Amino acid sequence: MPHLYPVFLDLHTLSALIVGFGSVGQRKLAMLVPCAPRSVRILDTAPPAAEGQALLERARSVCACTFESRAFDEEDLAGTSLVFTCTGDRALNARIADLCARARILCNCTDNPPAGTFHVPAVARSGHLAAALSTEGASPALSRRWKEELTAWLAPRDRMAALMGALRPRILALNLPTPDNTALFRSLSSGALEEALARQDMPRALALLQELLPKALHPDLPDVLNSLNL
Repeated sequence: MPHLYPVFLDLHTLSALIVGFGSVGQRKLAMLVPCAPRSVRILDTAPPAAEGQALLERARSVCACTFESRAFDEEDLAGTSLVFTCTGDRALNARIADLCARARILCNCTDNPPAGTFHVPAVARSGHLAAALSTEGASPALSRRWKEELTAWLAPRDRMAALMGALRPRILALNLPTPDNTALFRSLSSGALEEALARQDMPRALALLQELLPKALHPDLPDVLNSLNL
């Protein structure tokens, strides 16, 4: 079997469909909410329980999220970019996955991932950082456990990512030659600066930045570091 192709999607212009809103469907919606998709439509023949209703309200605070208590219809795929089949009916899930394949719509078939076109990885997040982990279906349980270890690894590195995010537009605004920008970004990614941020050593971080960055940026550096809440 060929390897899966990893990708991070920007969902703010995409619409998703979740068919089935039991525990599995609720997990899928919970993963979508932080990504603020353009819209999410949810279908289930049974009304949502209290936990599901609370999740729907949270989703509606970030995107257009609707719930319809009815069965799936092929026309529900129109205008949809991502589909999650989460019903307890394997035949229905397989039918939806097949319809998605014909319509070239990305589909996550939860009870039979090979029938769909994408797997949902375990995602470790810490502030500006995200790491996706997949065992390509070999062991979702291992993915979940290693996700916790990845989250702990990411946490002290989040300040570095936040700093680079703040500095990047300022550096590019200087209109330096591309080779100069490349060398500058590589020097900033050195371990010394990352270690200073992890220790919350603001004087050391400031000194390193002043050493590495053009003088035109020096007046901005205290405010940039203060924005990291060091």
